[in-house]
Amino acid sequence: MSYRIGLVGKPSVGKSTFFNAATMNDVPEGAYPFTTIDPSIGEAYIRVTCAAPEFEETCTPSVGFCDDGTRFVPVKLIDVAGLIPGAHEGKGLGNQFLTDLNEADVLVHVVDFSGETDIEGEPTEGHDPREDIAFLEEELDQWYLDILEKGLERYRSGYHGTEGDVEVDLATQMDAFRTSEEEIKQVILALGLDLDPDSWSEDDKLEIARELRTRTKPMVVVANKMDTPAAQENYADITSDPAYDHLTIVPASAHAEKALKEGAEAGVVDYQAGEDGFSVEGDLSDDQRKGLERIRGFVSEYGGTGVQQALETALFDELGALAVFPGSANGRADTQGVFRDCFILPEGATTEDFAYHIHSDIGDGLLHGIDCRSGRQIGGDHELDHRDVVELVTTG
Repeated sequence: MSYRIGLVGKPSVGKSTFFNAATMNDVPEGAYPFTTIDPSIGEAYIRVTCAAPEFEETCTPSVGFCDDGTRFVPVKLIDVAGLIPGAHEGKGLGNQFLTDLNEADVLVHVVDFSGETDIEGEPTEGHDPREDIAFLEEELDQWYLDILEKGLERYRSGYHGTEGDVEVDLATQMDAFRTSEEEIKQVILALGLDLDPDSWSEDDKLEIARELRTRTKPMVVVANKMDTPAAQENYADITSDPAYDHLTIVPASAHAEKALKEGAEAGVVDYQAGEDGFSVEGDLSDDQRKGLERIRGFVSEYGGTGVQQALETALFDELGALAVFPGSANGRADTQGVFRDCFILPEGATTEDFAYHIHSDIGDGLLHGIDCRSGRQIGGDHELDHRDVVELVTTG
């Protein structure tokens, strides 16, 4: 599991319910602040159309599983402690939250679109979800700005020992965010600024921090509790507002996903995670049947419960990751089975990156790759596409 998706948001918005629905773990859920104190870490899955049927094979996954041609590949899901305004100043569980959050490659921000929790996570009515969206972005921007300011202090103090470029000291200070000197330099110049921090205004520094945050912590907003009329009304208003065009917002009901998965485990419904429908298989009470019919209406209207869609949107659309299968151009070659693995690689990954991802020895001995669909030889610098099937030819 090479990728980590971080669940973030204020307390009591259904974040732990989302985590439980995605992982089928059993972490505490409750309508009160700080139900989550320490981060919960579990295994969730993202869907990839299995390549095995194209080769008239049946896959034998070494991790995850395959269900009717859909491969479920594991990723790590981190449910981070609830966030409140002022976290970057240490309020609430702020410092712990920000440290835990930095373990994630991409963020899923769970927002109560029903408006039933206020900005502190307390029960209320008529709260505007726009405030929650804004406050998280602002907290993260201020967090990045604090680190940026420390980098500028380092630059001005001459701590590096010799007069240097500002991007060098900023990259050193902000390396936990997985940024680089080149990326920081690109951001500064793209904003029309000089590489001289003395010429930057306070607004300029905030813009740099914000741009670095959006690049290094991509985010999807989950419009949770969308099985309520109030949430649906808020969703329609917000997604039609051009001020939110920069965000990807996924309608969801974590409660519905959890109910369907529990029903599937009990054998009363036939449901595959992420699907936009299900069938009733067992005997139900009238109340249970009515509850499932309400869920059916929601998943039909929005194309699913949104839990699976949010994870996949975060990983594949926002982060740009791609799935790659190791294969054999000459057919079955593994006595333990075929299509055992499906690896998730970063956007722009090459054949050589793929080889090193599997094992350093394979990377060191790589001669070339073979595209198993076309039989074409591909070089180490060849950029891979989503769902490529590649045989690696090495000196070993």
